[in-house]
Amino acid sequence: MVVHVRPSKGARRRCRRCGRRCAGYDSGRGRRRWRGLDLGPLRVVIEADAPRVTRPEHGVVVAAVPWVRHDAGHTRMFDDTLAWLATACAKSAVVQLMRVAWRTVGSVVARVWADSGGAADRFAGLRRIGVDEISFRRGHKYLTIVVDHDSGRLVWAAEGRDAKTLDAFFDALGEQRAAELTHVTADAAEWIATVVARRAPRAMRCADAFHIVAWATDALDVVRRQVWNAARGGKGKATETSKALKRARYALWKNLRNLTDRQQAKLAWIAKTDPRLHRAYLLKEGLRTVFAADGTDGIEALNSWIS
Repeated sequence: MVVHVRPSKGARRRCRRCGRRCAGYDSGRGRRRWRGLDLGPLRVVIEADAPRVTRPEHGVVVAAVPWVRHDAGHTRMFDDTLAWLATACAKSAVVQLMRVAWRTVGSVVARVWADSGGAADRFAGLRRIGVDEISFRRGHKYLTIVVDHDSGRLVWAAEGRDAKTLDAFFDALGEQRAAELTHVTADAAEWIATVVARRAPRAMRCADAFHIVAWATDALDVVRRQVWNAARGGKGKATETSKALKRARYALWKNLRNLTDRQQAKLAWIAKTDPRLHRAYLLKEGLRTVFAADGTDGIEALNSWIS
């Protein structure tokens, strides 16, 4: 569907860079088209004249139109919708729904953020934050990210995973707001702890639930290896019991709800064969339950687990 439009009288002959009224120059290269929001299964295209105007400081430029951002091939409504979708679902889903190229999603998000992102104060009201790192380019590069635990929003991200990168966040946050932080969650990385202790000394540093359960799983595997070595009798020869314990690793690692029937039978065999290893498994699962509980229930569950 092609929709022929034209700017209202007050919006004509305006510079695309500064938005001011200016003198006309020529008719440009004729009519232009911009991609609009789809109308059901129909692609919508906006078509209009694209005359050129001139200003002393910007020279000759194509006149601005109110439905498009500068140097964009899509309408504002299309850009805004796509940018919102990029925050709510996977990029692959956005590509399929909006029928655009993979790279288009990134360029539209950058364009919308450049136009409207500066108006939002990302650091307003920050009290409890989480710091973590994610990899990209198949694990060869990393981003350090900071999230707001109270709102669930990503508030800052930058390439790198070292003290210098995290210092850049606190530089942007400022000393006054850094002093207002009450909690900072992170893994056990020393570079995160060092920077937080120096830049936000009043904040309580907390380990996140994922890494705590991962540490418990590592401790469980230490017990499993001890039991496995004991089953071999220190002779280095495999026995039926040691073979069974070696194959029980995945049953011990997994969440109880995700176990297959065969793995559940394996756990039942471990409970009868080695109660110490089975108790280590129950401690790991109990710690997972602690973090699944909320409020007072979570505190009581943690105290019970520690005891």
